[in-house]
Amino acid sequence: MKKLIFSLVLLFSASVLFGQGKYGADSAECVKYLSFYTQYMKQGNIDEAAPSWRKAISLCPPTASQNMLLDGMKIMRKEIGKYKNNPIRKKELVDSLMMLHNLRLENYPKYRVTAQTNLAKDMINYSEKGQEESVYNVLGQTMDITKEKTDITVAVRYLHYAIELYKNGTFTEEQVLESFQKSVSVLESVNEAKPSESAASAIQDVENMFAQSGVASCDGLVNLFEPRYVQTPDDKALLQNIVSLFTAANCTDSDLFRSAIEGLHKLDPSYNSAYLLYKLYASSSSPEDIAKAKSYMKEAIDDESSDAATDGDYYFEYATYCFKMGDNIEAIEAAKKSAAISEANAGKAYFLIGTIWGTTQCKGNEVESRAQFWVATDYMNKAKKLDPSLEAEANKHIANFAKYYPEQANAFMYDIVDGDSFTVSCNGMRETTTVRTSK
Repeated sequence: MKKLIFSLVLLFSASVLFGQGKYGADSAECVKYLSFYTQYMKQGNIDEAAPSWRKAISLCPPTASQNMLLDGMKIMRKEIGKYKNNPIRKKELVDSLMMLHNLRLENYPKYRVTAQTNLAKDMINYSEKGQEESVYNVLGQTMDITKEKTDITVAVRYLHYAIELYKNGTFTEEQVLESFQKSVSVLESVNEAKPSESAASAIQDVENMFAQSGVASCDGLVNLFEPRYVQTPDDKALLQNIVSLFTAANCTDSDLFRSAIEGLHKLDPSYNSAYLLYKLYASSSSPEDIAKAKSYMKEAIDDESSDAATDGDYYFEYATYCFKMGDNIEAIEAAKKSAAISEANAGKAYFLIGTIWGTTQCKGNEVESRAQFWVATDYMNKAKKLDPSLEAEANKHIANFAKYYPEQANAFMYDIVDGDSFTVSCNGMRETTTVRTSK
């Protein structure tokens, strides 16, 4: 096999130096053995093809046939499988396989992307322990060449090797961070050029791999990026990297992350960045941050690029947030808007409105202080009608609300009877409902 590798080198050198033509100095023999081995390959008989192929590769220059190189790769891969328990022989075969890849890259530049990708995959498949850095370098070179056409496996494995090199003490934390950034950047370009679930899933896989690796602590990320941010706070690429890395490492509580999100939103506002800022500020209980959370959510909803389904989800989430913050009027308004534009959310939205009315204390006489339970019942009935999954829970609430209906005798004293229309006004909320009394 060492003889085969040596022959490949001599063959390539001779074809360059002496320009012997497509089939070399002994063209007749070259063509003969090309024909011999090809017949076996067509029959799927790789073992029988191998001897004639070896003769052809020793006689023919690489330019004689690209298929000669591709078929040689098939032969090498099969033989590598045979000698997987013989490390010396296996290494010789792998070296020959790599030489064939390089010959294809040098002589058939038109197929550079495919050839480089296949080389990278074989490096992944056949590398041995201790070769991690060599494989890592090849994968990096491959992404530089293939760019938006990069094979997903190459980009994912690139970070994998970087993490392994960090664990064995070869790489620094910063080198892994740079590898993560490169891997994500390439995968995003792949997905942008040709959107697919596999590309989107690969980005998620890389982010999870990095986050679970434990390579970068939150303090480490801050120490690494804060000086850069202070120096160039309007660098969009830097801000995107900070957001991506801090999100993957679950370091979203840091001030630097919040500053990066706000800076990115200022440079390139979108409903996604506005929503993310809402989420950040919604986790705080300070009046100032609550005001910011509401402002960013309204901005996300008002963004014309968001679709109705997204707006419906945002309105419902905002309604829930306002209810939690004690702003029942705004919560009800948002819930109604969610129900109006999102059929999927309507049941939940009405259930929330029913809950708000059912937990509100109203002032007034025996009827006015209990009429809110009629409104709560109305919305619970709407909720279970639109979303059957809510029926059992809604019925429990309705049964509980009924316990607080005003007594029939008390209602009669105010000239109010069952079935009448009644307008409830309570703490700024107003609804028209139907009178129900307890007997």
